[in-house]
Amino acid sequence: MKFSTKLLSMLFALLLTLSLCIGITACGEETSEGTDTPSEITTAASKDGKEEPAKATFTFKVVHADGTEKIFEVKSYAETVGAALVAEGLISGEDGDYGLYVKVVDGETADYDVDQSYWSFYIGDEYAMTGVDKTPITDGATYWFKYTK
Repeated sequence: MKFSTKLLSMLFALLLTLSLCIGITACGEETSEGTDTPSEITTAASKDGKEEPAKATFTFKVVHADGTEKIFEVKSYAETVGAALVAEGLISGEDGDYGLYVKVVDGETADYDVDQSYWSFYIGDEYAMTGVDKTPITDGATYWFKYTK
C-alpha cells in the first residue's frame, strides 16, 4: 500500500511539473515583423519578486543590414538601456575598455574585426554619446541600433 501511494504521489508531481512547463512555454513572447506593431517586452520582476508595473517603458528600434526595421516596446525595472536589452536577449556582446561592445542585435551579428561592420547606438534622433550599458533609461524615450558598414 505504501509503495502505490508513493508511486501515485510521484506520478502526480511529474504531471504537475509537465503542466507547468507547457503553461510557461505557451505564454512566451512573440516579436512582430516590420514597424507596424511593436512587440511588448517586460524585463524581470521587481526586486522583491512580486509582479508590479515596470519602472519605465521605452521604444527600442533595430535597423538591420538589409534596411528592415523592427520596433519593440520594452517595459523594465533595469537602471540602464543596456541592462534591459541584455535581460531580454535583444543585444549581446563583449565587455571592453569602454563598456559593452555590442555585436549582436535582434539576432544579427555585426563584427568590425570580420567585415568592418558595427552597431551604431542612437538616443532619439541623435547618435549616442554614451554606451548602451551606461545610458540610463528615460521613460517614454526611443533608443535604437543601426547596422553600419
